[in-house]
Amino acid sequence: MAPPLLAATARYRCEAVYLPARSTWVRSVEIDHDARRVLALRVDGVPVYSFAVDGTTIRTALDNERITLDTAGGQWQSDFRGLAQAQGRCEREGC
Repeated sequence: MAPPLLAATARYRCEAVYLPARSTWVRSVEIDHDARRVLALRVDGVPVYSFAVDGTTIRTALDNERITLDTAGGQWQSDFRGLAQAQGRCEREGC
């Protein structure tokens, strides 16, 4: 029997600039993972029930916002159904 995989949580602090309002929002992302896969995802403390992982990129949606997080590049992108878009940088916390 293989030993159980240990889970860890990666935390990111993202500063996203939302256009056209030109407002900056600080967003928090928590990614629970083990050595093989992402187990759970939270955005601003809210659990996200559906997400897709493609290498170091995670795509999800929360309410009406579609979110793409590039963990390797430290980039946040999101879209509110075409009414507002956001881009910003993310930094991993606790590294």
